Amino acid sequence: MKLLKYLIFFIYITNFNNVSLSKNPSDLINEIVDEAASILSSNDPVESKIIKLNSIAERSVDINGIGMYTLGKYRKTIDDDQKSKYQKLFKSYFLKSFSSRLVDYTNPRINVVSEKKVNEKYTIVNSILEATTKRPQVKIDWRIYTKNPERPLIRDLIVEGLSLARTQKEEFNSIIQNNDGDINALFKTLEEFLIK
Repeated sequence: MKLLKYLIFFIYITNFNNVSLSKNPSDLINEIVDEAASILSSNDPVESKIIKLNSIAERSVDINGIGMYTLGKYRKTIDDDQKSKYQKLFKSYFLKSFSSRLVDYTNPRINVVSEKKVNEKYTIVNSILEATTKRPQVKIDWRIYTKNPERPLIRDLIVEGLSLARTQKEEFNSIIQNNDGDINALFKTLEEFLIK
């Protein structure tokens, strides 16, 4: 899937350890980046890193919220059984999509530049992924869901102006539309990805 290359950026939001009391979104991102860099730069086996990153991603990213958003209008037309099946498939898809590439990154350096409280539920944290000899500088904006200030969750990343969640939504909706609105076509696509 074309969006797969963007999912690797979720590496930077994959730790919730020691940040549950952090109420400031900028501090949250700084702590997450530090923890992720520590995991990636460790000498742990690849399999161990993936397990750790997947586990903490489940606690720091609103995977279910992102998944339902990416269904777009179709989330209102599927029944409870289909919704349950989709949620399980999306979670597995989400975790596998980035974990298969996470280990290629070591010690990512991200600097928080500013933050803007959009409303009571959302804050945008602006940051910069420092350039290296292998990649240019990248602007990354974090959309943080702060309805519960004791447990902020990442809802989206905007990488150089491109919304990860919106792009995923467009891709999923295209799959369904090209199959006469059949949600099973999306299920099949996700299932095929998971068995590769």
